[in-house]
Amino acid sequence: MRNNEAILILDFGGQYSQLIARRVRDLNVFCEIRPYRTSAEDIASCGYRGIIFSGGPETVSDEKAPKCDPGIFKLGIPVLGICYGAQLMAYELGGDVKSADIREYGKTEVDFHTYSKLFRDMSDRSVCWMSHTVYISAVPKGFRITATSKTCPTAAMENEELKLYATQFHPEVQHTECGTQLLKNFLFSICACSGDWKMDSFVTTTVKALKDQIGDKKVICALSGGVDSSVAAVLVHQAAGKNLTCIFVDHGLLRKDEGDEVEKIFRKQFDINLIRVNAKDRFLSKLAGVTEPERKRKIIGEEFIRVFEEEAKKIGHVDYLCQGTIYPDVVESGSGDAATIKSHHNVGGLPDDIGFTGLVEPLRDLFKDEVRKVGTQLGIPDNLVWRQPFPGPGLAIRIMGEVTSEKLEILQEADAVFRDEIANSGLSRTINQYFAVLTGIKSVGVMGDGRTYDNTIALRGVTTSDFMTADWARIPYDVLAKISDRIVNEVRNVNRVVYDITSKPPATIEWE
Repeated sequence: MRNNEAILILDFGGQYSQLIARRVRDLNVFCEIRPYRTSAEDIASCGYRGIIFSGGPETVSDEKAPKCDPGIFKLGIPVLGICYGAQLMAYELGGDVKSADIREYGKTEVDFHTYSKLFRDMSDRSVCWMSHTVYISAVPKGFRITATSKTCPTAAMENEELKLYATQFHPEVQHTECGTQLLKNFLFSICACSGDWKMDSFVTTTVKALKDQIGDKKVICALSGGVDSSVAAVLVHQAAGKNLTCIFVDHGLLRKDEGDEVEKIFRKQFDINLIRVNAKDRFLSKLAGVTEPERKRKIIGEEFIRVFEEEAKKIGHVDYLCQGTIYPDVVESGSGDAATIKSHHNVGGLPDDIGFTGLVEPLRDLFKDEVRKVGTQLGIPDNLVWRQPFPGPGLAIRIMGEVTSEKLEILQEADAVFRDEIANSGLSRTINQYFAVLTGIKSVGVMGDGRTYDNTIALRGVTTSDFMTADWARIPYDVLAKISDRIVNEVRNVNRVVYDITSKPPATIEWE
């Protein structure tokens, strides 16, 4: 996956570490995220063109705050420190960092000294995104201040001779108007990257590598029907052919007709060995009486593994397990340090007693948007490649309260209407995620000449560039009206439809 040039993002636990990586890759430069503890010796051996220090939630002067190997500053590799990374650079090299009297958060006007290589081809003043309560009060010896704001005396600093640069603001977020140009300056002017990393050759090189790894041995794939596992399965199929068997555990919590669509694509279009396990009753039985969201997730995850284990053992000896692990899964699962956000069941594999000799994870270095590009190159239909992000527990966490077969059917029908009308209106690519929720709320209504007391469906639609923050989608009123009319008229036991106009934060995108 990696070519001859790469950028290292050293992660200090910042919420935007993955976003930095995506922005760098969008500029056709390969990068990877590694923990802040990575040694200078290890970094030097990898031949990185540049290093970016991420932000982080800690205060650099705290005893337990994450610190990098100080030898990194002596490698001669260009470094860009962002927010916490900037403060760390100042603190470690002899500068001074203090708590601010006024917290600086959100959009802030910043004045730049455009003689700096980092700010070339930028305006003297621009709006940037700040998020800090600590600031650099004195820069280290040999550094100069290259940007300021009204309340931040060191919005940026640099030591050009040592190739060390730092910004208190976040160039990676879309709210920083000059962010892309700044990153371009760092990557191309300072790090001398060529920007020739492309996705075009990924399929060819990956299939060749998979053939070398797998040979004539057998592979099994846990297929969920989502984008990641589907793309991984088709890639491995190109390398392993009929030596690949996919097990599709249909827990019955998918969207309307989704299970049948997945089966059709993999059996008929790609001629892949597919075992479909219809386990709806089994999962619903396990979920009976359960209302707590995290408990639902745990039950579904554990039962999925049990079903997969049972089917895998029926096949006989299999050498490799194929998983749709993608880069955010790896980064978020972390390694026990500040980078850990949440654990993912597909990082680290399934129980050892199934007997696999190795893992096959062809998408391990890719972000979601890159996975979609690969899926398109492989000829996977658009309706699967661009399928809406869908949680592993499925509709179980879009049903508030206990999950029953009746509630599941109501939500599947309402969600299908919503998705159908968004597609009909041409909005399916402009709204980044949209879905229906069965709220668990009943209200009085009038249908025909009679009183009803039935379910309320909530619609959720958001626009976002990174899913870390999101704004509610401004779906036209006439489209919402049509969706509401269809749901109330076509879906039984629903008499009210509402639209969620809460952004993230303070809300999350999903309801549970």
